[in-house]
Amino acid sequence: MSVRVSSAKIALSTASVYPERTPDAFELAARLGYDGVEIMVGADPVSQDVDVLERLSDHYQMPILAIHAPCLLVTQRVWGKDPWAKLQRAQRAAERVGARTVVVHPPFRWQRDYARDFEIGLARMRDETDVAFAVENMFPLKARGNEVVPYSPDWNPVDHDFPQVTLDLSHTAVSGSDALEMFTKLGDRLAHLHLADGVGVPNKDEHLVPGRGTQPCAPILERMAGNGYSGLVVLEINTRKAVSRSERIDDLAEALAFARLHLAASTSA
Repeated sequence: MSVRVSSAKIALSTASVYPERTPDAFELAARLGYDGVEIMVGADPVSQDVDVLERLSDHYQMPILAIHAPCLLVTQRVWGKDPWAKLQRAQRAAERVGARTVVVHPPFRWQRDYARDFEIGLARMRDETDVAFAVENMFPLKARGNEVVPYSPDWNPVDHDFPQVTLDLSHTAVSGSDALEMFTKLGDRLAHLHLADGVGVPNKDEHLVPGRGTQPCAPILERMAGNGYSGLVVLEINTRKAVSRSERIDDLAEALAFARLHLAASTSA
């Protein structure tokens, strides 16, 4: 029996330390032994300022491995209102700090011009940079027994012609998707994993510590190791209910240990 360890780097999303802030994510990632961080560009001014991010990266010797563009409802005005300008700014930030990936959500349906040109526009941007634009799976909403899809062309990028995709295992729980089937369908298009868990509560994006929900977090990591996956694994968990900083640190440490354990796949000699 031999052990094959994936070359994938494990990063901490700055969203995982909320309500602490971006500098705290750098500090905790360095303390706990993460390989780097993913910057969730949001309301925290530090997350928007590339100069400050570079100084934090240098100070903590913690690489910035990915930029999550401000695509959430609550970040619609961060970096302006134009969604293409946001992506271009995320690309420039990624190039400057040496990040390999920009995570982007599918457009909202009301962003009609952006949604119409989304696939073509992303392809054009890919031709201009080495940065990967990894489109993330989202989830439909349930309202009065009906399913509402606020995204266009769809909440699920797996069946669309996106060459790089982010698979989020909390979002698969909310959508009731078969995460292993999505993983298999993606094949080499899987560029980025948001590692989290969930039990599938409708309309509730839980982002539990992996292993605390029903998603196949361990099998997916083990298959990644067996397949030689070399993309990013990003812990994007919700620690806002931690009763103390010590409990938050314990959750972040547990999440990292889970990822490292299951990225070491045992194979027959």
